[in-house]
Amino acid sequence: MKFRKAKQDDKEEILALYQSLIGTPYCAWGNGYPGEQEFDYDMKRNALFCMENEDGEIIGTITVDEDPQVEALTCWSETLQPSAELSRLGVRTDMQNQGIARQLLQHGMEELKKQGKRSVHFLVCKTNKKALRSYEKLHFDVVGESDLFDEDWWCYEKEL
Repeated sequence: MKFRKAKQDDKEEILALYQSLIGTPYCAWGNGYPGEQEFDYDMKRNALFCMENEDGEIIGTITVDEDPQVEALTCWSETLQPSAELSRLGVRTDMQNQGIARQLLQHGMEELKKQGKRSVHFLVCKTNKKALRSYEKLHFDVVGESDLFDEDWWCYEKEL
């Protein structure tokens, strides 16, 4: 498997992946999120990454996000700045439960280190049991909770 920056040519495949995950168990996505607007925003910032299999098919995505509402939460450690949020992690349904989400997180964290970040943080839907297991195995700390975007979230943070 290969981790790489997404390309504009990946748009249809990535949007199809996002759509395929909406409504699946534990997924908090819906109402067209994530969609074309998020794809374009992420591409403009060079912040969208994907993992592809041996056949060159995209099997997962992750984004270095910039969301002022998330950044404004007071739970993030002041001593671990600069920091960045990883978001929109998704794995194709037929490839789930194979450790790909953890690989995407690890690659995402490596990317943040290259960018000079001292920590990573993100929101995890409190009902997303799969995600909670992945973050636990990678020793993230729960540093708070939030109800942004009409959902209940745990706020996770980890020093890089």
